[in-house]
Amino acid sequence: MPITTIDHAEDPRLEDFRDIMTRDGRGPDGRPGVFIGEQPLVVEAMLDRPGLVRRILVAENKRDWLERMLETRGDPGVEALVVPRTMMETTAGFPIHRGILASGNRIGIDDRRLEDIVPGSDRSATILVCESIRNIDNIGMLFRVAAAFGVDGVLLSPDCHDPLYRKSLRVSIGHALRIPFARSTDWSSDLERLGDEHGLWRIGASIDGTPSADDVTASGPRDRIAVLMGSEFDGLGTIATTACDRLVRIAMAPGVDSLNVAVAAAILLDRHSKADRG
Repeated sequence: MPITTIDHAEDPRLEDFRDIMTRDGRGPDGRPGVFIGEQPLVVEAMLDRPGLVRRILVAENKRDWLERMLETRGDPGVEALVVPRTMMETTAGFPIHRGILASGNRIGIDDRRLEDIVPGSDRSATILVCESIRNIDNIGMLFRVAAAFGVDGVLLSPDCHDPLYRKSLRVSIGHALRIPFARSTDWSSDLERLGDEHGLWRIGASIDGTPSADDVTASGPRDRIAVLMGSEFDGLGTIATTACDRLVRIAMAPGVDSLNVAVAAAILLDRHSKADRG
């Protein structure tokens, strides 16, 4: 596909990339139906999904990278644009250190529901459930952890931060595009359905739980589980803890009562994966 060099800052093909930080601050309403990815690993993950990328914008010194990407991951529907670095930064409204941006279509991503992310009952399944994770970095890191431990899907409570927010996507190094996620519209019902309809053993992280043994699925099935994580400040709410089949606590040194939520999720998922292998 051709690469176009743009010389005028008013070119309408730059519209997706204008005033990125200002529009990010307005959430999905700031750029309806579109999200922004930055840095090579994220844009490569975007290109791995045909039809997802709208436009790629790179600084002049990244033209060789763009040519390589289009040769190996080319999608005929993508507009490939090159601009001077100063124009790129003026358009975006802040320095783009890596010199690489892409805009993607949210269409279809935001429409997923619980049944779209849980494997069928004839397969093993691991689902990560996130409640009230509003921190930009934490939501991205949770997807990175989920990828590391082979999680099949991520269920988000209605108030979780957007995994496709530019910085969250960067922290996830693109895994928020590789692991399907769904945002719940009925939290209580979806948590119940995890067990009742999908046969998942629901394990919740809680300081009120029993100290977790190496096998976090003790007394429950190992092949189909959901690991529930709450915010670092509040933990899981009453609705979530009530829905859990088991509450577990990660044993820590005296005087320490919490971990970063992504670290805690990694510990629980690692213990489950070791138990599953053993």
